[in-house]
Amino acid sequence: MPDDDTQAPTLKSAPTPRAAPELRTPRLADGSEPPAPWLLRLIAVGLVLAALNLRPAITSLGALLEEVRDGLHMSGSVAGVLTSVPPLCFAVFGVTAPRLARRFGAGAVVCAGMAAIAVGLVVRPYIGSTAGFLAASALALMGIAVSNILMPVIVKRWFPDRVGSMTGLYSMALALGTALAAALTVPVTGALGGNWRTGLAVWAALAAAAVLPWVVLVRDRTPAPAPAASAAPGAEAPGLRITRSRTAWALACFFGLQATAAYITMGWMPQIFRDAGVSAGTAGLLLAVTMAMGVPLAFVIPRAASRLRQQGPIVVALGMCGLIGYSGLYLAPAAGAWAWALLLGVANCAFPLALTMIGMRARTGAGVVRLSAFAQSTGYLLSIPGPLLVGVLYQHSGGWGLPIALMAGLMIPQMAVGVLAGRNRTIEDEC
Repeated sequence: MPDDDTQAPTLKSAPTPRAAPELRTPRLADGSEPPAPWLLRLIAVGLVLAALNLRPAITSLGALLEEVRDGLHMSGSVAGVLTSVPPLCFAVFGVTAPRLARRFGAGAVVCAGMAAIAVGLVVRPYIGSTAGFLAASALALMGIAVSNILMPVIVKRWFPDRVGSMTGLYSMALALGTALAAALTVPVTGALGGNWRTGLAVWAALAAAAVLPWVVLVRDRTPAPAPAASAAPGAEAPGLRITRSRTAWALACFFGLQATAAYITMGWMPQIFRDAGVSAGTAGLLLAVTMAMGVPLAFVIPRAASRLRQQGPIVVALGMCGLIGYSGLYLAPAAGAWAWALLLGVANCAFPLALTMIGMRARTGAGVVRLSAFAQSTGYLLSIPGPLLVGVLYQHSGGWGLPIALMAGLMIPQMAVGVLAGRNRTIEDEC
């Protein structure tokens, strides 16, 4: 009998191993039954299609910027304004994404975002005025901004047990869409008769195709996760005054400076090569090479950074690649074009490094959310003047010497604040 008594608790505790899957089975935040496999496959397709559309509006314009300027009679300064629109829209409209998702559902907002991209891209080449072109570009970029913010929310909600793999999937699709638009815009324009308006508008078809998978989720109104400020009482993040953290400010400045370099590259690098005598098609391919470097390195750099207590050495290595690349653009832009494109592609991988450091500089999940929101929103605001200033310097100096010197000069403070942001400390300790 004692043996029976001692076995009884063992028998009762036997189902315990089966309890864990029950906690992981629900796919939805409201605790409903797991979705059908076909629905998950459809959402995965939607993620890939949405990610493919998050950069072509920017890189396709960079490949045809000279034709757009001539067609709309833009000055260099106005073109600089145009290249500053993406970070401005990301900073302004990205803030609204969580609130919209809580009200309408993340899937519905992404669906509307894809529709806004399609409408903006198909309308902007045919408006016929610079103001209209800017307004239509802003519409497309608004769709990009809200969709970009909500991609991680979609992944966490529908694929809670595959966050890493699904994040990698849409990150690769994002880099692929960026590179394809840079490489194919000029050849496609030539194949369609050489009209730059058609060459820009054709990318609206990809955005329209991305709308279709998300239509299924338009009626899904499950609220998106609340921001860190509304976390449960007792959590550390809501009590943080993040503006008191030197690490948070260093991360925000690092994010802003790397974003400045990225948008200057996407907006102006093809024009630099074209003014050096490189053909339009080759200039687009060079930008595609720069953007494509983000596909493999987006996986390598975060892994390497997470194994180091301090990420300063990686920051310096990426910054040196940028300095060498800009020096090459200044001294021999056409002769070493492919080498400079590769080096600047490596330097632009400061973006995944910044995201990795955001995750390492806070102890709590709520702290990471707050730090991410602060660093990215502040960083995008800081990045707005860079592309505009490049356009102004290009117009008034009549060449690329001063703009390239500015790009190279910005790498110095980027390395400095990156080293500060990479120190082994957390915002909770500083606040």
